[in-house]
Amino acid sequence: MATVSDSVHGRIEHAQTRLTPAQLVAGFLLIAALGFTLLFVQEPLVHDSLHNFRHAAGITCH
Repeated sequence: MATVSDSVHGRIEHAQTRLTPAQLVAGFLLIAALGFTLLFVQEPLVHDSLHNFRHAAGITCH
């Protein structure tokens, strides 16, 4: 039997009750920075490795 924290929604609710606003902002900024890197880095070697990572994460990019 699954508990509330076994779902993504439950984990988000749990994090919101346990983390400080500064920690939530830091987490959001980290996710935003990683997203920017995954989407916009175009150096060929980095781009190829990130392209493979996007596919492994299930993101369709073409």
